Amino acid sequence: MSNDPPLFNFFLEISIIDQLVGTMLERVLPVGITRAQFGILNHFVRLEIDQKSPGELASTFQVTRSTMTSTLGRMQRNGLVTIDTDPADGRGKIVRLTSQGKKLREDCVLAIKPMIAHMAPKFPLDRMPTAMMVLREVRDILDANRAESCASDRQSSDI
Repeated sequence: MSNDPPLFNFFLEISIIDQLVGTMLERVLPVGITRAQFGILNHFVRLEIDQKSPGELASTFQVTRSTMTSTLGRMQRNGLVTIDTDPADGRGKIVRLTSQGKKLREDCVLAIKPMIAHMAPKFPLDRMPTAMMVLREVRDILDANRAESCASDRQSSDI
């Protein structure tokens, strides 16, 4: 076993799991749908939000605005989202999920179900609530840290 700190090893395991699950996910997603696109579709549905700006999405997914703009452009061309001018700020944009985008998200979930069903017998379901609690706590800490980090990045760029 490594002499690395336990918290480092914890995050290393999460990173390895992310890589493995991401690869598995990409293999079962419908042709032409990337992991990033599924993430955006899932974000809208999971949080039950109607709209978000491209900048908010870029911040949420921790990618550059140009990367998000490119991804959203492909999604718009495929009818998965609409991108309109923000009526409150004519310079801004508003992204909305289309009914086709919602349906594709459901199709993606259906494509993922066999992968999950295959793995389900290997997971002790009685331990899931505890595991989910720990994972949510980690996510909350990382989200708070991201917000603090973004604020300090903005402050240091003003110097």
